[in-house]
Amino acid sequence: MSDQSALANDVRVGTRDKSVAWYSSTLLLTDGAKQLLENYSKIPSEEVVDHVLKIRDQAWDIFPYPCIGGFRFLDLAITTHSYYDEVLNRLKSQNQTLLDLGCCFGQEIRALVAAGVPSSQLYGVDLRPEFFDLGYELFHDRESLETKFLAADIFDASPSNKLNELAGKIDIVYIGSFLHLFNWEDQIKSAIKINSLLKGKKGDLIVGRQMGAREARTREGERKAWRHDKESFEKMWGEVGEKTGTKWKVEVSVEEVGTRADASEEEKRWREGNMIRLHFAILRE
Repeated sequence: MSDQSALANDVRVGTRDKSVAWYSSTLLLTDGAKQLLENYSKIPSEEVVDHVLKIRDQAWDIFPYPCIGGFRFLDLAITTHSYYDEVLNRLKSQNQTLLDLGCCFGQEIRALVAAGVPSSQLYGVDLRPEFFDLGYELFHDRESLETKFLAADIFDASPSNKLNELAGKIDIVYIGSFLHLFNWEDQIKSAIKINSLLKGKKGDLIVGRQMGAREARTREGERKAWRHDKESFEKMWGEVGEKTGTKWKVEVSVEEVGTRADASEEEKRWREGNMIRLHFAILRE
């Protein structure tokens, strides 16, 4: 992708125009998402698709993130992570706590609850509290879910930042499609803040995924977001360790990101280039 094309596409992120590449009119539900909505949320099978489309379009009107337009909020990515079994064991057998940072609707939280995790051990944080209400509507669990959701900005340095309520209380942080929104410096700041939320003991765990690049670079456009390759992601956590006096074991795997055969020309242009997805686990040593 040329710098000009990348700039044009990045600038359009934020538009509510439904002709953009990252707004899909077709919903292809995974088996996991379908089962969650039918079995956990008790939505009749024949009503699931219309229900999801309705909630997605309400969310699009709040803020049209690509993950909203493309139904990425139904990926339930934590359930396919290589550390999923360990996360479940820690939560169910050791009564540990988990924070989903940038939780959107809280879909990963619902997947964990459906797998038997007590919802009171889970926390969700997002910049936009409207997504919490949409999560309750999507999953039909406003009266039963005991998870605490907090609206907070990770870059808010004021004492009133609600994230401070969780300082030193978290065993596991899940960050999916979050850090890649920021430049290098802000990713470092975010990681330092995440460190402050963890309990500070050996085995503290951070898991997640994010978009990256085969060759690490700044993504051209309005936000100048830094896209890691495996080596630069490991380097960043080395720098975080130096700044915080901590040491981390960083595991990263790389997934190639393809384009759907029926994708529009705009979507193909948007996805082409050296885009990859990083899956990671970071453990305090």
